[in-house]
Amino acid sequence: MATEAGLKDGFTLWGAAHSLYSGKVRSYLIKKGLPYREFYPSSPEFHSRIVPAVKSLVIPVLETPEGEIIQDSTDIIDYLEARHPAPAMTPAGPVLRTVAMVIDAFGSEQMLPLAMHYRWSYRADQERFLQAEFGRAVHAGADREARLQSGESFMKYFSGFLPGLGVSPETIPALEASYFDLLEALDVHLQAYPYLLGGRPSIADFGMMAPLYAHLGRDPAPATVMKTRAPNVYRWVERMNLAGVADGEFRDCPERYLDDDAIPATLETVLRVMFSDWTPGLVADAERFNLWVADQPNLAAGHLVSADGAHRVHPNLGAIAYPWRGVTMRRDSAPHALWLHSRAADQARSLSGPAREALQALLTRTGGAEAMAIRLSRPMRRDDFALVLA
Repeated sequence: MATEAGLKDGFTLWGAAHSLYSGKVRSYLIKKGLPYREFYPSSPEFHSRIVPAVKSLVIPVLETPEGEIIQDSTDIIDYLEARHPAPAMTPAGPVLRTVAMVIDAFGSEQMLPLAMHYRWSYRADQERFLQAEFGRAVHAGADREARLQSGESFMKYFSGFLPGLGVSPETIPALEASYFDLLEALDVHLQAYPYLLGGRPSIADFGMMAPLYAHLGRDPAPATVMKTRAPNVYRWVERMNLAGVADGEFRDCPERYLDDDAIPATLETVLRVMFSDWTPGLVADAERFNLWVADQPNLAAGHLVSADGAHRVHPNLGAIAYPWRGVTMRRDSAPHALWLHSRAADQARSLSGPAREALQALLTRTGGAEAMAIRLSRPMRRDDFALVLA
């Protein structure tokens, strides 16, 4: 039984190989050196215990040896970093910590449309692989054909997300161009360093692992794009699922973040690409959120952040539209992305003295000042497995 395995052997990760956020948590557990076993949603116990507990059919979910249940990849990592502070995967330096939080938010949320685009817009090129992976998650039997067919309803459900994410014939060329620019910047950086902040992994790496593993680095069509355009990024994806922090390719690179709270010079190009593509959508999301709050000024703390009051892992507050890379991006608003971004922005605003000056200079050089100046009229937090007003 999964619970007994968790109690005996460590943590239980309820996830799947093709799951974007499972890839983030799994990589963290591997690099952190925490013992765990992974179980799929095909287990009857997932539906009898886990789904009722988290009020949603969603992965990843972490079950602790004591039986505590945590859902959401960011909440899981926060919980484990507090419970197991060493080896730290969140940098102590204030500038590095802020940059790590920014990259974590970008990878976890801003790259979701790209990941979903490459999975579902190229579905015909990888149909059997996707059938096998979705079937693997929901069908535990040995009948291969039954497994291939069992995931069909889930494939239809997830492929239907594309319009709400802003993926359309109009935006696809711009989306792919943005991905190529990011891959180029990452490929240069990851030839010089094994990880985003230097010689050891951090929450920045795990946030980027979310889209770059299961969807973009593992699905056949986008994996070919990554291998042929950015082989250093593909090697990083492999490295992020290896237990050892050291890598023979970087035998002279110390297994630590850079000294003096500095970031690698090559990472500045990555940040420049990130902020250029991320800022317009963040501004539009913040405007939509602030309007929603203004229209309902008496909402109490704990009120669900949701246009229709439904309990959702990724809620929305209505449609937004904004100019982006020469097209008009039309999509559902993404308050969950705002929540993650606001954590980084709050961290940035908490800095003082030389650290604040260094961060502001970095943001000026990389075009991040506007994004990091965004303020929400009400803070948000996660409570009872959902996003609520604080």
